[in-house]
Amino acid sequence: MEFRDDDLTHLEAHGMPPLPAAGRQGFVDSAGARIWYNAYGAGLPVVLLHGGMGNSGNWAYQLPDLLAAGYQVVAIDSRGQGHSTRTEEPFGYRRMAADVRTVLDTLDIARAAVVGWSDGADTGLVMAEETPERVAGLFFFACNVDSGGTKPFVYTPVIGRILEQHKRDYAALSSTPDDFERVFEAVGLMQRTQPEYAAADLARIDVPVTVALGEHDEFIKREHLQYLAATLPDAGFELLPDVSHFAPIQRPDVFNKAVLRFLGRIYGE
Repeated sequence: MEFRDDDLTHLEAHGMPPLPAAGRQGFVDSAGARIWYNAYGAGLPVVLLHGGMGNSGNWAYQLPDLLAAGYQVVAIDSRGQGHSTRTEEPFGYRRMAADVRTVLDTLDIARAAVVGWSDGADTGLVMAEETPERVAGLFFFACNVDSGGTKPFVYTPVIGRILEQHKRDYAALSSTPDDFERVFEAVGLMQRTQPEYAAADLARIDVPVTVALGEHDEFIKREHLQYLAATLPDAGFELLPDVSHFAPIQRPDVFNKAVLRFLGRIYGE
């Protein structure tokens, strides 16, 4: 029976499963912060970038399938989240994109596929804009690229459960465990004001992209991501059925199959 946790009550009761033991893990120094990574396997590289206030442990249901498919997987904790530290510099997707490139340089990875979830999707899009030679392709899941792409916020029990999980994880992993609310506000400011791509900006980002969204996403307008897919030069749109913004945890089989299709397309497998 395929695993399902649509209302995230399993997450609430049990948390996330542990990540596999990593072959390589550690910190890299990047513009005053220490950025944490976990690297697994060999083969064609895939970078996993989590959503706001999350951490690389949020990919626990994806890593086994990606490793079984023969990919090298690098999971990164974004600046100020998970194990990674921050400076007093405001959060920004361009800074986070530079952090990812620093990790890739440390691992001697010249070019990788990027799988981005929410904030991680925008970080991947900035990487594709700034350094397309470093991005083999981008799986862009569930984020807006301008301020018109979001729905009015409506609190739900599912959102409450993921938020409580983020708080528990932050307290357990961060070097500043009492700073959740402060970092949450700073990340929220970034989300409300960045990246603000115009159509002309998007038209210049010429890397292969799968733009994906859960059918019941709580935050992002479907028509916004359809616009993104239509405006990027080499992109397609995929709607993931019966899931929301938290698809990688709710129905990993649905999410993982979409990611593996994307990887097969860009890597020609």
